[in-house]
Amino acid sequence: MERGSAQSNTGRGVLVLRVAALGNMRSLAALAVSCTLGWVWGVAGIVAAQEDARHRAPAGVRLGIVEDAMSFVLTSSAFQAGEGIPSQHTCDGRDLSVPLAWSVPPPGTKSLALINDDPDAPMGTWVHWVVYNMPPSARALQEAFPAALERPDGTRQGMTDFGRIGYGGPCPPSGTHRYVFKLYALDTVLPLKPGATKAALEEAMHGHILGQAQLVGTYRRKGR
Repeated sequence: MERGSAQSNTGRGVLVLRVAALGNMRSLAALAVSCTLGWVWGVAGIVAAQEDARHRAPAGVRLGIVEDAMSFVLTSSAFQAGEGIPSQHTCDGRDLSVPLAWSVPPPGTKSLALINDDPDAPMGTWVHWVVYNMPPSARALQEAFPAALERPDGTRQGMTDFGRIGYGGPCPPSGTHRYVFKLYALDTVLPLKPGATKAALEEAMHGHILGQAQLVGTYRRKGR
């Protein structure tokens, strides 16, 4: 009896182990399916996000070179992003153009363009500086950049809302205004004559923008 009982118990133990093993195999299979589905949904989410970004991008901006566009950075030695612009670069000082520098533009860049404007102006966005056809090798605009229609390297400047060529510094009538410097890397040299307006430049750039870098500074006049 004891021997038969032992064999019976052994058989039951083997059966329990087989059932447990089968359960573990099913669990592993379920886990594998779950991981596979998670990976598929993750990839689908990334693709959907990229498509959404393409649809939301401004007209003319290409998102094909994501890494290069993201590494295209515009800075100034005069102020940090989001901080105040020194008075020497405004109508309260010497009104010298702000020194700007930038990183290597995206591959395929044939020229660079810059627009500086004030979106907080009471009568609508006010244009402070228009520059275009800068050579792709350029990495900076010096302080007190000459207000010339065209430079020997091909750089041209356009008309501002002050009614003149070259830089016009911040001069807000009241409150704190933002001054946005937008640098564009283009896949062509623009057929614009010197003295073009911001509107003409934006129209000419349409469909040719490889990357964009932006820097924002602020200014408030004393007692206003």
